[in-house]
Amino acid sequence: MNPWSAAKSWLGEMVNASRSSELVDVHAHFLTDEYVAAAITSGIEHPDGMPLWPSWSIDKQLAVMHDNRIRHAVLSLSSPGVSFAGQADAPALARHVNDFAAKTVAGHPERFSFFASLPLPDVDAAIVEAARVIDSHAAAGVILMSNHSGQYLGDAALDPLWECLNQRRSIVFVHPTSPPDADAVSLGRPRPMIEFMFETTRTITDLIFAGVIDRYPDIRFLIPHCGAALPLFAARIEQFRSVWPAPNGDPPGPLRTEDQLRRFWFDLAGYPMPTQAAVLRDVVGSERILYGSDFCWTPEFGVGKQIAALDADPSTDWRRVTSENARRALPQVGGQPQT
Repeated sequence: MNPWSAAKSWLGEMVNASRSSELVDVHAHFLTDEYVAAAITSGIEHPDGMPLWPSWSIDKQLAVMHDNRIRHAVLSLSSPGVSFAGQADAPALARHVNDFAAKTVAGHPERFSFFASLPLPDVDAAIVEAARVIDSHAAAGVILMSNHSGQYLGDAALDPLWECLNQRRSIVFVHPTSPPDADAVSLGRPRPMIEFMFETTRTITDLIFAGVIDRYPDIRFLIPHCGAALPLFAARIEQFRSVWPAPNGDPPGPLRTEDQLRRFWFDLAGYPMPTQAAVLRDVVGSERILYGSDFCWTPEFGVGKQIAALDADPSTDWRRVTSENARRALPQVGGQPQT
């Protein structure tokens, strides 16, 4: 074999090896029978306007991971979270799902980590639970809904929680849920289709305008679904932010909206190809983009279809890029956290 042929062969092997990288899934959801029963008892038979609750088991999760070459998954409880249980019962429900997740991780430490659920809008109870699961149960971070009983994440009442999470350099996975008065705006359609995208955009914009990103720089915020509409609306949001006073009346902070977005982490859950992933990459770069399946709310065939589209993208080796990023974002997969 001549040197040029040998070089091409070596390059081809390197490309194939790169694209065979095992994924780290930061957006994988679990359910328990007790949790679903509590939700149905509260009247949530069609969560977020969906026709039914999906089923989940550890065996199903591991099978999806095996079939799609996913090495590690960070489990979390999706919408509607635990707030529906009310202030009296939400803390116990949060403890239940978090203890279940911690037990699952303990049984499969190489395969799973978890983001803990918090019983907001009760800030005091949320702080107690955050400290418990991060300090004693090794939670990788917490998952917060885009709003909790109408309270969005820029609300000043949440400042003590942000202080708690900032001290622990926690990941905060911001997951969309139904907006207040969802029936009036969803027009009878499932809210994950459109309303979830607006919810993510709304609550992250609220965080930016409230100055949370500047005041708590050691929190690592993770935004799903390619940032929803944020990459598209960044310039429009900045147009208003640049003239909008800070909550204390001071002039707007110096960091432009796009600069603040580059401090977030993002996942590729949903249908990122061919448009959303490219737009997100153009706006924030590829250094903070992670992989997410959204299983079990995305069924097995949907997970496979999404990964096939990512693997077929000639412009980016998403397996390599997202896996390398995960090593920096998540200590559990062998890297060090980056602010």
